[in-house]
Amino acid sequence: KYDNVDLDEILENDHLLIPYIKCTLDEGKCAPDAKELKEHIQEALETGCAKCTDKQKEGTRRVIAHLIKHKNADWQKLKAKYDPEGKYAKKYEKELEEVKNA
Repeated sequence: KYDNVDLDEILENDHLLIPYIKCTLDEGKCAPDAKELKEHIQEALETGCAKCTDKQKEGTRRVIAHLIKHKNADWQKLKAKYDPEGKYAKKYEKELEEVKNA
């Protein structure tokens, strides 16, 4: 589903990126793509993105890296919302370190 989304265009343009972030944080309206993304976050965390394509997994890594490096306050809010106990951060610790250093 998300294979045709231009991640570079979204990540390089706050006007496009911020609405996605606000949607996933329940702080704003959700466009159809953002709403669908939000609906799959919990499942992806729980299953290690089992239903994701390789391209989607790579895209997820790129988005997380961008948020950590350029939108860290939003990243912290997302972690607080979707991983309040830190269990997924622990589960994906190695991958997060790789993403941070990419």
